[in-house]
Amino acid sequence: MNIKLPSRFIALGPALLAVLISLQTGCASQPDIRRDKDPAVDLKAYKTFGFFDPVPTDRARYTTLVSHHLKQATRDQLERRGYVYSERDPALRINFLLHVVDRQDVRTTPVAGPGPLAYRSWGGRLDTTSYRQGSLRIDLVDADRNVLVWQGVAEGRVGEDALKNPGAALQEVVAGIFTGFDDTPVR
Repeated sequence: MNIKLPSRFIALGPALLAVLISLQTGCASQPDIRRDKDPAVDLKAYKTFGFFDPVPTDRARYTTLVSHHLKQATRDQLERRGYVYSERDPALRINFLLHVVDRQDVRTTPVAGPGPLAYRSWGGRLDTTSYRQGSLRIDLVDADRNVLVWQGVAEGRVGEDALKNPGAALQEVVAGIFTGFDDTPVR
């Protein structure tokens, strides 16, 4: 069963929940994860963090369950690394961005037949596979200077079966993004 999502930025909601959690658990391959940081910044110099409020991707006037899971997973990762959560005066502010597009892979299989022109003929089989490609980006912004200092991105095909345990799946995706956080190579 394929669910079609629009090819634009969309608000966090039930359809988006499937995208986020299935980046990690709903596909056979792991998502592609990239990290980047400002080379002039020592991430260990920051001691506190908080979230942009409200999370800009929440178009609703309330915090969605997906936002709650993302905030909790990010908070867990940063607190494990010695950072302290601060609502009032954080040194780092966290932002999330999700982008989902519909994609198709088209493959042709030539007809094998007699003669030297069999593979050059117009005949053959055309196979089309539709899928959703999702991207989750986590930005860490220096709160005083309002400058991006670190970014982690997970991209991959979106599966359908990850709705069963969204909290744990999001924890896993965010943990993958934060792997190597303290020694992130510049890309």
